[in-house]
Amino acid sequence: MPSLQGRPTISFRRLGALLTPVITAAVSAVVVLAVTAEPRPPADAPREHALGVSGPEGIRSVAYTQAVAAVKTRKPKVTVIGTGGTISGVATSRSSFTDYQSGRIAIKDMVAQLQPEIGEVADVTTVQFGNKGSGGYSMAEFHALTLAVESALRSSDGVVVTSGTDTMEEFAYWLDLTVQSRKPVVLTGAMRPWAAVTPDGPQVIGADGPANLYNSIVLAASQSTYCYGTVLMLGDEFHAARDVTKTSTYRMDTFQTRELGVLGWIDGPNIKVGRAPSRVDDCDDKNRWLTPFNMSRIEPTALPRVEVVYGYQQAGGEAITAYAAAGVKGIVTAGTGSGGLSSAQSSART
Repeated sequence: MPSLQGRPTISFRRLGALLTPVITAAVSAVVVLAVTAEPRPPADAPREHALGVSGPEGIRSVAYTQAVAAVKTRKPKVTVIGTGGTISGVATSRSSFTDYQSGRIAIKDMVAQLQPEIGEVADVTTVQFGNKGSGGYSMAEFHALTLAVESALRSSDGVVVTSGTDTMEEFAYWLDLTVQSRKPVVLTGAMRPWAAVTPDGPQVIGADGPANLYNSIVLAASQSTYCYGTVLMLGDEFHAARDVTKTSTYRMDTFQTRELGVLGWIDGPNIKVGRAPSRVDDCDDKNRWLTPFNMSRIEPTALPRVEVVYGYQQAGGEAITAYAAAGVKGIVTAGTGSGGLSSAQSSART
C-alpha cells in the first residue's frame, strides 16, 4: 500500500494480526482477576479494621501486641468525654479565629457532625463532663474527671477527652498520673472555634476541631497507644503527656515536645508511631506500670493545696511568707537557671 505523506502504513489485516495477542492477553487477565478475587464478606461479618498502624520497633509487650491485634477484627468502642474549650466554641463570624465564646457546643453534637465517617472507625458514645474553659476547672473536678475516664474504660476500648488548650498539658499530665487503666486515653482540642454565630451555625473557616476530634477517635480506636499512658493529639501529631508543652497562643502547631519530639503522626487512615514512652516497657507487669496516684482511694478534699511562686529579678519574698501563713501544704519555687531565686525569696523559703 502506498504511503501517506511519506509515512509507511499498515493494512487492516496486518493490524488485526498484531493486536489479537494483546487483546487476548488483556481479556485473559480480566478473567483471572474475576476468578481469583476474594468474595465480599456479608455486612454483619467481622471485618479487618481499615486503619494502617505502623508501630515502633522494639516493643516486646505481649499485652500491647494483643490489644492492637484485637481491634483489627472488630469495631472498637470509644467514649468521648467533653469538657469544653475552644473546640466547642462559637465565633462571631466564620472568619473570626480569636473572637468567640468557648463551651457553647455539646460534645454529642460535635461527634454527630463526624458521622457517618467516624462510625466506620468505631462505635462512639459521648459524656458531657463539663463545658467551659480549661483554666476554670478545680482540682476536685480533675479528680472527678479521672473517675469518669476510668468508668468509661470499663466498657470502652479507649477514651478521648476534649478540653481547652490553655491548660491542656496539665489536663493530660494529670490523667497520665492518675488513670489506672492501660487502655488509650487521648486528649484533644482546637486552636480555632468550631462554629460561627450559633452552636448549629456554619463551620468557622479553617476550623481544626473537627479533624482533631476525628483523628483522636481514630487514634484511640487503633490501640496503638496502649500502655502509653495519656497522649495529647493536635494537628495530626500526638505527644506524650509528660513531655509536651504549649508554645504559642495562636499558632496551630502550638504543642511541641522540644527535646524528645512527637510520638507519632496520623495521616488519614494511617498511623505512624515513631517512638514509645519508657513506661511501655512495664506494660506486661501492671503493678510496675501503674502510678501510685489512685483517685478511687483518695477523697477530693484530701488533695493538698500547693502553690507556685516564680522567681525574677529582685523578687520579694512576701508571696512565699503569705502562702505559708495561709496554710498551704507545699510551695513550688520556679526559679531561673537551675532553680535560682532572689535573695529575698531564698530567705523567705528557708
